[in-house]
Amino acid sequence: MKQIAVAMSGGVDSTACALLLNEQYTIHGLLMNIGQPGFARQVEQVGAVADTIGVQFEIVDLRGKFETRVLDYFVSAYGSGKTPNPCMICNREIKCGLLLDHVQAMGMNRLATGHYVKSDVVDGRARLCKGADPLKDQSYFLARLSPAQLGRMMFPLGTMVKEDTYRFVESRGFTGFRGGESQDVCFLADTSVADFLEDRLDSRAACGPIVTTDGTQIGTHSGLYRYTIGQRRGLGLPDHSPWYVRRLDVEENRLVVCKGDELFSSSLQAVDLNWLVEHPPEPGDRFEAKIRSTHRGTPCTLATCTEHEITVAFEEPQRAVTPGQFIVLYDGDRVVGSGEISTSCERPGP
Repeated sequence: MKQIAVAMSGGVDSTACALLLNEQYTIHGLLMNIGQPGFARQVEQVGAVADTIGVQFEIVDLRGKFETRVLDYFVSAYGSGKTPNPCMICNREIKCGLLLDHVQAMGMNRLATGHYVKSDVVDGRARLCKGADPLKDQSYFLARLSPAQLGRMMFPLGTMVKEDTYRFVESRGFTGFRGGESQDVCFLADTSVADFLEDRLDSRAACGPIVTTDGTQIGTHSGLYRYTIGQRRGLGLPDHSPWYVRRLDVEENRLVVCKGDELFSSSLQAVDLNWLVEHPPEPGDRFEAKIRSTHRGTPCTLATCTEHEITVAFEEPQRAVTPGQFIVLYDGDRVVGSGEISTSCERPGP
């Protein structure tokens, strides 16, 4: 019987993934050690699941690489005035990168995860598509993978909705999962982003002026890493209408703020492109764009496209376009590609 490796975390999704595949294959569980808080408890949970369904599992120590490839990226991005997405980098570099390499070294060429996405191979090229559950679709988080990585992955939950997942594992005797969703940034646990960064940014964490878009100082910030585009709370700027973070000026250590109607952008530029189609799209092509993981998506047109950069124009101006986040382009349900947002263009005035 064919062997499949399964990334296991002890949660409901990876448990459902293991149960489904165990009915068709010989599976081998893998638990990543990336130095996450509560790891000892996670070992117990995965061990209990593996024992119950009768499969082997092993711990893969990736702490050193996680530090250099994910945590260093996370700190560096905040230090340069960006708002990063570590989950997307971890999926590409660690879970679907180094862990997948480990799977190949074991003599197995497929790794399954509990992501809610669909993937298939057409004309020899792997495609990534949205999962069936619109509330749990995780295609955004896998948009940085290469076609080669996708071709070696399996996503058994892509056709399921979350409630079906709960019911399936409960029908197999696994209860107690409801209400136990994992958090987005696993390495933070009960630590805030600001506390995590405070000791790692040194002089880059210095206080500085808060200024309006015309340069008028109206307050003092407590370190640019504590803020992100669109933030309203914690500014300490009482006024007749709220102030919002518009831009992080790292060179001058200034926090630029604005009123709500100035937060909208008509277009953006993105770099570090990753295409999941055979040929990159051309200017004039239309897509749906997501500019952050929680974004609903919006129609857009590709205005320019070079080897290293794209410009995307939105059909309707979008709020709080944030450098360091990723834009993901969709053609229907299919992921076309992605890029790191570098700049935005304010909505034109009347």
